[in-house]
Amino acid sequence: MPLSAPARTEHLVRGPVRRTERALAPDLARGSMLLFIALANAAVFTFASQPGAEPSPHGWERPFNLAMFVFVHARAFPMFAVMFGYGLVQLARRQEAAGASPASARAVLLRRNGWLLAFGLAHAALLNFGDFLGAYGIVGVLVTLLILRRGERVQRVVLWLWSLSAVYAAALAALAGYRAAQGGPGAATVPEGAVDSLSAPAYATSVADRLAEWPVHTLTVLPILVIVWLGAWAARQRVLEEPARHRRLLLGTAVAGLGVAFAGGVPLGLVSAGYAHVDEATAESFTRLYEVSGQFAGPGYVALFGLLALRLTRTRTAGEQPRAVRAVAALGQRSLSGYLCQSLAWVLLLSPFALALGERTGEPTLAAALSAVLVWLATVAGADALGRRSLPGPAEKLLRRLTYGRR
Repeated sequence: MPLSAPARTEHLVRGPVRRTERALAPDLARGSMLLFIALANAAVFTFASQPGAEPSPHGWERPFNLAMFVFVHARAFPMFAVMFGYGLVQLARRQEAAGASPASARAVLLRRNGWLLAFGLAHAALLNFGDFLGAYGIVGVLVTLLILRRGERVQRVVLWLWSLSAVYAAALAALAGYRAAQGGPGAATVPEGAVDSLSAPAYATSVADRLAEWPVHTLTVLPILVIVWLGAWAARQRVLEEPARHRRLLLGTAVAGLGVAFAGGVPLGLVSAGYAHVDEATAESFTRLYEVSGQFAGPGYVALFGLLALRLTRTRTAGEQPRAVRAVAALGQRSLSGYLCQSLAWVLLLSPFALALGERTGEPTLAAALSAVLVWLATVAGADALGRRSLPGPAEKLLRRLTYGRR
């Protein structure tokens, strides 16, 4: 089923999105949430494990651990998966609106996602085993071929899948509560997976480790397909382009999605912070609840930024937004460059063979948190400087060149 119905030619392909076509909400969401991605990844690099947290927190580290498990860990990346699906529909819609045939529009999507997979491999080999670009590329190809052009009845299947996920999360919450009530005090800790590449003593060793870790990591995150699909459904409804018309949907999604995600992260967060002491079975239930509930933060955060953008655009036009808003949105427009820049910073600042700030300062949590905030602020400033000159980010420029060729 076509996304739109203009006259089409067989080979016409238009270039990337223009500045006048951009909505504030997606850019503001991506730019802002890169701070949470920075906090999560800096912690993983510092502690050389997933999810990345001080195992014996003291003082301010305890509420910090709690906040990370409630708001950040396994809760930031689903928002980008929603936005990725949203962007797939927008890209296809722009191609068809310009007169491209469905086959030409599909070819652009497949080419772009193929290059994303290549970007992911390079990113993982050089910088970060926890790359998501490769998974986005694979999922993007699957969505393009199997879902994107299907009818409304098929598109609504994703809503049923999310309803089932909500029921499953409720069942996990009930099980976690039962085990907490039945089990006695214990000394269980948050399950952590050591990452060899993050504790490698030399860069060459870390590259070899990452090349072995990346395929496994990519396979484990492919279930983001359901999250990406939800973003594609939302784009078909033009939820973020027309937030005023969808205000009730945005409000309900923000309250329900973030409510489930935050509540589901509290039990394991309390364990990580040292406020709760439970046995192994209870900790296992808390962990499963934390993992499953985290996906609901994706649509929840997107809806929250949709409401924020609606409020901002009601009072001011895009050019009149506060400087800080425009700067963060500029980073959102260059989120791929910002994401890759962060990974480079973690290798330089936090790796054992580089500055190793966490180890050298003796305050790993503080080093991770400050590094995350400062690196994010630096990328905001850099994106703002590029935005004022109407220049794309370097990664975006390369991806567009590879996708569209010279134009």
